[in-house]
Amino acid sequence: MTKFSRDFLWGSASAAYQVEGAWDEDGKSLSIWDVFVRQPNRTFKNTTGDVAVDHYHHYKEDVKLMAEMGLKAYRFSIAWTRILPEGRGEVNQKGIEFYSNLIDELLKYNIEPIITIYHWDLPQVLQDEYGGWESRKIIDDFLYYAEVLFENFGDRVKYWIGLNEQNVFVGLGYRDGRFPPGIKNIQLMHQVNHIVNLANATIIKRFHDLKIKGQIGPSFAFPVLYALDNQPENVLAMEKSLDVNVWYWMDAYLLGRYPRTALAYLKNQFGIELDIREGDLDILKAGRPDFVGVNYYQSHTFAANVPNAEAGEPDQFKHVQNEHLERTSWGWEIDPIGLRIALRRITSRYDIPIMITENGLGEYDTLTEDRKIHDPYRIEYLDNHITAVQNAIEDGCQVIGYCTWSFTDLLSWLNGYGKRYGFVYVDRDEEEGGSLERIRKDSFYWYQKLIKEFESKRENSRTHS
Repeated sequence: MTKFSRDFLWGSASAAYQVEGAWDEDGKSLSIWDVFVRQPNRTFKNTTGDVAVDHYHHYKEDVKLMAEMGLKAYRFSIAWTRILPEGRGEVNQKGIEFYSNLIDELLKYNIEPIITIYHWDLPQVLQDEYGGWESRKIIDDFLYYAEVLFENFGDRVKYWIGLNEQNVFVGLGYRDGRFPPGIKNIQLMHQVNHIVNLANATIIKRFHDLKIKGQIGPSFAFPVLYALDNQPENVLAMEKSLDVNVWYWMDAYLLGRYPRTALAYLKNQFGIELDIREGDLDILKAGRPDFVGVNYYQSHTFAANVPNAEAGEPDQFKHVQNEHLERTSWGWEIDPIGLRIALRRITSRYDIPIMITENGLGEYDTLTEDRKIHDPYRIEYLDNHITAVQNAIEDGCQVIGYCTWSFTDLLSWLNGYGKRYGFVYVDRDEEEGGSLERIRKDSFYWYQKLIKEFESKRENSRTHS
């Protein structure tokens, strides 16, 4: 524990759509998720975020539980639709009031608020008007939205996440069609991705121009990639995948450009040439973040593909199982050492502070007859990953915080309420029933103890320094 800095942020995280509910209250408009989940069979048992776990009405209770745990930071997202129901224009003061009250409640207990500006819930009006992220018009609208947040909360919030998991919402929304807007068009996906990069860099530059006393950066779902073995063809397959699945995204954030090898892959494989206009790369370079957020859950292993293979990209690479790793109930490979590798790779390539903005285990939790939840599997998972973070710090990585996913149980985007991540169990089910009672899990007390031990060692270190 002494390896962590004195101001290390022991935190937890959530997303507005997954916890808030109150989907049409106090002036909030429809988001693309509010509309998407009403299409049949898009989500498990057609669950919606209409109520979610009702954090909108339970936020004081939830923050009090955070304080009881000893949490040092809480990362949450703001619903664009609560602040600007039309996506732009008139500000909804009821929305400002809710988040202002939440921030004040956190600060009352000395919990650092970490704001995520965009966690996937785009106003539907912008999607209808010009295709949302498909148009460069969104850059100005996103900037205006961010400026409203900076103006109202910048005096109290030190840490900002611009975009959450751009690679996920762009990939699943425009390549796989599993997220809104439900499109399967790889060429459009990459054009959208470039526009999102420009929007991200634009708000970072404005944040710095405004001289807000804080730090800002994107949060990236960082996939650690391995080669199946030391066969050169498999190592090359891993390198190709690394270029297009990792550095293609991270270099845009941190170097202001795209890797040549990734651009060549897109052109040779799919005939894709990005619509990079004059001045675009200057915008990317001018929007370098202060830190990068890492969402880490699993690693992936790659092998060379064969012509006409059904899986993967022909003649390029394919994803294969890593037989050395155990898996979650959802088939995600459990690999704490992979987190250490991720932190090392980022540090080696970019030399930038890192905040772990998500890390956690989604599992089926059982409520016992005496209304307790014993989750040793989650404790083991988190403990091993925190050890990996400590080892990475010893390796020279600058890690400023660790936020678990999540504090309370919440609505999974596609998997309903069965896939639980929280320290706090919420009585909610796929039929969207339940009392919404909050119940502390064993992992709640474990994280509480870990933070107390850290505080104790920190105080001892101060005494002897």
